[in-house]
Amino acid sequence: MSLRCCRVEFCSRQNISTTITIYDINISNGSDKGWDFMWNRSELKTKAKSVLKSTYWKSLLVSVIIAFAGGTGSRSSSSYNAGNMSGNDFNVNGYIVNQDTFNYIMTIAGGILLIVAIVAIALRLFIGYPLEIGGRKFFIQGAKEDADLNYLGYGFKKEGYLNIVKTMFLRGLYNFFWSLLFIIPGIIKYYAYSMVPYILAENPQMESDRAIELSMDMTKGHKLDIWVLELSFIGWYFLGALLFFVGTIFVWPYENATKAELYLVLRQNAIKTGLCSAYELSDN
Repeated sequence: MSLRCCRVEFCSRQNISTTITIYDINISNGSDKGWDFMWNRSELKTKAKSVLKSTYWKSLLVSVIIAFAGGTGSRSSSSYNAGNMSGNDFNVNGYIVNQDTFNYIMTIAGGILLIVAIVAIALRLFIGYPLEIGGRKFFIQGAKEDADLNYLGYGFKKEGYLNIVKTMFLRGLYNFFWSLLFIIPGIIKYYAYSMVPYILAENPQMESDRAIELSMDMTKGHKLDIWVLELSFIGWYFLGALLFFVGTIFVWPYENATKAELYLVLRQNAIKTGLCSAYELSDN
């Protein structure tokens, strides 16, 4: 850390002089408003590319797991041609179906969909969230040259498992409620809570309220820049979409590695500014 000081003297017409001392504080490789670290997309992406040179295929596997653990999937749709209805009958794709039979089928279908939805939510809560935390742990450690696939199971450790499920559930719930207040508040809070998975990846036992609060503090003043960072991947996803959308999968490691680098910068800033301690962001 370096400190430079200069004095500027102003003299008024009444010969009353005022001296202002200006301090220029530099921390590490950058400075920002107050004590914040500056970061830019180019540096983060360069670091991510360097990491991926030796870990790309592992990172691809982890990225696919994170995506599916987060509920990414394909949606299928079906259609029917309802026409020539008379009385209590329906013509569905050329077959005549009695209304009572139709209602029975729809009730069964609704029940099946409800069961599928409940199972999907349970899988997301109790398997998806811990897997996502393990994936974030992999990318954080990968940035430290410790890319071990065993980190995928990190979120299932007994000590922090239930806390991970609880905290990630609350994060998703808060995001849902904020999204009901139109688009902008929902987007702002989405980025405000975006560091929660990374925080839990370092300390899975951190209290839910504290993890969410710390994420909000970390991203304060950076949310717009994080949004622009995500937008910077659009070109790569567009190119991937040209290959029948299969190519987009190969962009996932690049984005995930870059976001891990972003977290490490925000983490360092949080420790330097006293938002948290290095001990708090560790698996105690």
